[in-house]
Amino acid sequence: MHKTLTLLLLALAAGGAAAAPADPLQAYVAQARQADPGFAPAASRGEAFFRLQRAAASGRIACTDCHTDDPRQPGRTRARKPIAPLAPVANAERLADAAKTEKWLGRNCLDVVGRACTAAEKADIVAWLISIR
Repeated sequence: MHKTLTLLLLALAAGGAAAAPADPLQAYVAQARQADPGFAPAASRGEAFFRLQRAAASGRIACTDCHTDDPRQPGRTRARKPIAPLAPVANAERLADAAKTEKWLGRNCLDVVGRACTAAEKADIVAWLISIR
């Protein structure tokens, strides 16, 4: 898996404008490695986090509640406001701005898990989203 992610990052870097999603990923990986020098992002963990369903009694929502099961498709907030697709393959602007990525992951993690996501969790989520074709 580590080789696959390395190849993906190299391909993104070689692709000019398509390299933007790697920027937040690289930042989150660097942060995660401060706590765990051996950390390597895993798209499989990011997908599992995204698909984790929350018990209604917890008062928490799941990512899929607003973003649908397919991140290539548009979603809707709980207030029915449209949300552009999460996957960069379907929305070139998604993950292109590191500050926006941090802003939305920060807000959404609070709704989904009731706390700030760790840098490792964010790296895994971003790795999964950029791996979607």
